[in-house]
Amino acid sequence: LGAGRHELGAPLVLTAAHSGLRIVGEAGAEVSGGVEVCGLSWREARPGVWASAVDMGANKLSEVPGLLVNGSRLTVARYPNLPGGIEETCFYGCEVDGDEASWTPPAPTEDAVAYESEVLRNETVQDYFQRYTIGVGGPCARFDPPASYWCADEPQGGGAASYRVPSGVSLPEGFGNSPYATPPEFHVYRPSRWANWMFEAVEVGPNNYSFSRGGFQGARGDDAGGDFHVQNVFEELDHEGEFWFDPANATLYVVSATPPPTAGVVVPRLRVLVNATGTQWAPVADVVLENLTFTATRHTYMDTHAVPSAGDWALERLGALLVQGATRFTVRGCVFDRLDSGSAVLVSGFNRDFALLDSDFSFLAGTAVAIWGFTNETDTDPARPGQTLLGAPAAGADASDGEHPVGTTVAGCLAHDIGLYAKQSAFVFQAKARASVVAGNVFFNAPRAGINLNDGMAGGDLVARNLVFNVVRETQDHGVLNSWDRQPFLLDHSGRSTMATRNITANFFVNQYNPQECVDNDDGSAHYETSANFLVYGKQGLKNDFGGHSNYHHDNIYAFVSIALGVDKTYPGYQDRFLRNTVVLTGSDVGSPQCDDPKTILADNLYFTPNASITECGLDLADWQLLSPTNDPNSSVAPIPNSSTIIQWARDLLDF
Repeated sequence: LGAGRHELGAPLVLTAAHSGLRIVGEAGAEVSGGVEVCGLSWREARPGVWASAVDMGANKLSEVPGLLVNGSRLTVARYPNLPGGIEETCFYGCEVDGDEASWTPPAPTEDAVAYESEVLRNETVQDYFQRYTIGVGGPCARFDPPASYWCADEPQGGGAASYRVPSGVSLPEGFGNSPYATPPEFHVYRPSRWANWMFEAVEVGPNNYSFSRGGFQGARGDDAGGDFHVQNVFEELDHEGEFWFDPANATLYVVSATPPPTAGVVVPRLRVLVNATGTQWAPVADVVLENLTFTATRHTYMDTHAVPSAGDWALERLGALLVQGATRFTVRGCVFDRLDSGSAVLVSGFNRDFALLDSDFSFLAGTAVAIWGFTNETDTDPARPGQTLLGAPAAGADASDGEHPVGTTVAGCLAHDIGLYAKQSAFVFQAKARASVVAGNVFFNAPRAGINLNDGMAGGDLVARNLVFNVVRETQDHGVLNSWDRQPFLLDHSGRSTMATRNITANFFVNQYNPQECVDNDDGSAHYETSANFLVYGKQGLKNDFGGHSNYHHDNIYAFVSIALGVDKTYPGYQDRFLRNTVVLTGSDVGSPQCDDPKTILADNLYFTPNASITECGLDLADWQLLSPTNDPNSSVAPIPNSSTIIQWARDLLDF
């Protein structure tokens, strides 16, 4: 592909007939889903606000969902303002406190049809997550397929409750520059900031709105909204770098101290740039995309979402690069910049040995890479058009048909500044997949976890030698890497439902914003081996809860954590293990291991505390060790060393 900007009028579609194709870009080759607007003529509509008519027909536009000027996004008019614009985080600011609004309770719906499978994973105490459960329809009719763990009977886990969302909101008197001539779009954090919802609305009274659509951008619900902002209203067009498009008069408005340019103004139009779709029986095989820049897709946060599995996520099955039904598909040396699709790269359904290598991601609306398979939860699925899916909903627990990614590699990539719109986003997201490798990457600047493993379907994954920092900047209750395991799956025809061990090794993770854990093994997570990592900040080192078990932390360095570990009860033979770790603590207690049989297995750890003493299971470490030879044997405590010593430990561990 030659140098320069190449506008696509429609997605480039690749099928099995294109197997063996290699597309290589010359330096500067750019594939754009946007339209460079021609015929702009700016006039000053009011001081600092410029207006121009847009010839929608000549520019082949039906709407203006976003705007890029000289390669950078402008911010749609909103309240409160973003001082640095949409591409610069405001952390916990620039939102209205949800308590200042009055939220209309969720609208009544029919009950979901609940299903519980016969698949039994009898590994967890207190009956946590032992059977595959799901609910279809009811409040989950907002999703497509209309199915979710969170519509099942009595979902379990942290803050567990059935899915629902508020049905409207009343804004306080004097809100922003209200009243508004047209209803705003509402962007609303779920309480506790686990995700954010987007709603379209209709006005039913002065500053009183009913939500007409939306609320499906996260799998977890609530009766009310949390912190929020409104956008896409002319009255809030009042800050440098904002824009608003008047569809009734086809007029574009931009706030700028000087007249905006007439060239280099791009409206994102396409949702998908490259759609490579085959089947398990006729895959798109051995395709290579190399040295290409992908940019300017339109936002998809109001498009159909689905719940990938029993984690907290809901997601569009869309990506600027969408690969489904492929083998040995390779992306090398590419750039994914300023894409507003839900994911920049989506590895969907049947994929074998997909490789994403040495590529860069920047300023994305949502997730960089999503790896997401299928099971048959419902009879139809919009991502598999024309197919009748067999065995639903029972087959939702059955992954033995192979309709999921295996052997995906994400290596040598740089990704930063993601989740500009969708706060429940990650550099790498995985659901219903197995044996992925995420290695040798540098990830930074994200609103939530850097790497999210949404379920424990298969395992066998490797997360190794990654540098990840500046995450969980706009949300809470998360880590650099987050996992859940709330549903068992049949992995093959033997009836096996326990995933293979996931290895997290030789990483450098920093969790300095809203720190919980660097590795947050949440809600039933099991069979993780976390070793030889340098993990900086957080509440604790090893964590599991709600039936989590069989997690093994060894040979790690934890720098400045509150406690070494906090774990749940387990069955004998499923204990967590904490061995040969170096732990620099901000307090003077090991934490909350299980102190009665079956005990958490601890041994050979080096603890460093402010006062050179530490307690474990309510006793001084030495006294605890005297009670039994299995009580954290050969572990010791010493004063905290200086920072240069800790850094040298990390250099020796990670060889940098």
